[in-house]
Amino acid sequence: MFDVIKGDLEVLEQGLQEAVTSTNDLVTEVGMHIVTSGGKRIRPALCLLSARGGRAFDLPHVLPLAEALELIHTASLVHDDVIDEADTRRGAATANARWNNQVAILSGDYIFARAFTLIAEEGYDPYVSKRLADLVCNLSVGEISQDQDVYQATRGMSDYYELIQKTTPDFLEICCELDAMVGGMDREEMKKLAEYGHCIGMAFQITDDLLDIEQTAETIGKPAGNDIRQGIVTLPVIRALETSPDAEKLERIVTDMEMTDEMVERALEIVKATDGVDFAKAKADEYLARAKAALPEGLPDAIREAYEMVADFIGDRDF
Repeated sequence: MFDVIKGDLEVLEQGLQEAVTSTNDLVTEVGMHIVTSGGKRIRPALCLLSARGGRAFDLPHVLPLAEALELIHTASLVHDDVIDEADTRRGAATANARWNNQVAILSGDYIFARAFTLIAEEGYDPYVSKRLADLVCNLSVGEISQDQDVYQATRGMSDYYELIQKTTPDFLEICCELDAMVGGMDREEMKKLAEYGHCIGMAFQITDDLLDIEQTAETIGKPAGNDIRQGIVTLPVIRALETSPDAEKLERIVTDMEMTDEMVERALEIVKATDGVDFAKAKADEYLARAKAALPEGLPDAIREAYEMVADFIGDRDF
């Protein structure tokens, strides 16, 4: 789906490695491990698509912003792994597992700083720096809010949507918006691409919820029902709590901080016995339809097709 920007992404990979290179050998080693451990690169790909859809595309001018957004995402994952005490990500050892928490946290800080250095060196409009700072703030607030709400069954759907918006949707919205601006799109086109990014981000997060319910540990790289185990109440579970005849039993499970494997399995059974999965899938499809409808009319055909393929990928993905 990224054939139209394949060459751009290859240059970006080299730029990411250069960005985490330091005069300190350990910092370089950790940084290289982190940025070469895989990843779908959806965020920088959306950046590059947005920029190429404009009338003033200049790859050397666009790349630092695409690289910075991927570095911010990468740094946030490093910190998440420390918080979650995760040993692996994408099949590779996490920085905290391979080294230790201190090295991982400081490496994440270093990568955050390198992202903003790239922005400063390129001399973008101050609006870019403000939006990126807002993004990091929202990511932090979202994580703290989620942590405050664990093992609670009182969160409704509106609260759920508000919470997840601060994660992937905000991120993908900014990827599309800022690079559309740097690529020379007008304000109305920028707004439409920002809406596209927001909608596919909402669908992406909802799909993550579905994968946690439906897929196996071998497929998604973490135990099925991991969100339930961590006390995170997602959209299919919220729907089941509203409609299941076993809602009280499900509520007792998801609010139990001493949850056993058997309790997780029972919770999954209750959710799957309702329309919770179908309800969440319909919501994801609704957001994806909105995303496609938001695409500006003047996009080059190859760019439009790539955007549509991204939406289809998010709707169909199983990992």
